[in-house]
Amino acid sequence: MKFSVFQLSRRGGRQKNEDRMGYSYTRESALFVLADGMGGHPKGEVAAQIAIQTVSSMFQRQARPALKNVPEFLNAALLGAHHQLLRYSNERAMLDTPRTTLVVAVVQDGCAHWIHCGDSRLYLVRGGELLIRTRDHSYLELRNGAVSGLERVNRNVLFTCLGSPTKPLFDAAGPVLLEQGDRLLLCSDGLWGTLDDATIAAELGSQSVSQAVPNLVESALRKAGERSDNVTVVAMEWETPNAFALSGLGVTTDSINEEVFASTIQAGSLEGFVDELDELNDLDDEAIERSIAEINEAIKRTAARKP
Repeated sequence: MKFSVFQLSRRGGRQKNEDRMGYSYTRESALFVLADGMGGHPKGEVAAQIAIQTVSSMFQRQARPALKNVPEFLNAALLGAHHQLLRYSNERAMLDTPRTTLVVAVVQDGCAHWIHCGDSRLYLVRGGELLIRTRDHSYLELRNGAVSGLERVNRNVLFTCLGSPTKPLFDAAGPVLLEQGDRLLLCSDGLWGTLDDATIAAELGSQSVSQAVPNLVESALRKAGERSDNVTVVAMEWETPNAFALSGLGVTTDSINEEVFASTIQAGSLEGFVDELDELNDLDDEAIERSIAEINEAIKRTAARKP
């Protein structure tokens, strides 16, 4: 695989940054993940960090060097992250659970697959045009943007997320065969809530991701002003010929062996909740493996019942 990648997160006008993002890759598979901890519930930043760490840990265990079944992995990873949030809350007897959105993309065999829960989005841009954009799990999207009167107050209220006492709803898509120069962007609502889809697609399609991502983030912050939300973006450009001349931002997996696993998530920022570091380390291998086994068994039972 060959791709260029760039990620950036800014706190904006909020007291702390509750967004988390990162990417991981092996010789034959790449993972991109972003989570936005939800305000109004405790420890949103912890929820986001647990979610991306759980997904990355599952990827590391199963991508050897490729995932056997990408759609099954995405389903299991999302539900595994949800399980870990409930576990975190139950072990601490919390009255309310930490909650987060999640969007995950996997690129493997030249194709992109993705899954999302909440209103963190994925954009696929080809030739400067928006090809695909995920649909938010919000009441606004359910009404296709048609709101009026008092409904406008709650227009971005989500009807599902990870960490809720109820099972999360989610959407999955793919495979989509990637073409050279395709751009894949994952972002929190701090970006798309300020910049429209056309602006995001035009900026992303007109320059490298190392230029487009900072420009988009700064534009969102300027437009939103002092009340800006956290703005977080991770973007990938597929098989760009000049990717490896872009200040070391290009990634090629051709020369690495099958045992190599690289990730920006393992060393992710813990800004704003350093005191939670020891607790996050409680996400031990056995707990994650139990989650994987339970979810995979549920998937097998569901598949067996299908005609």
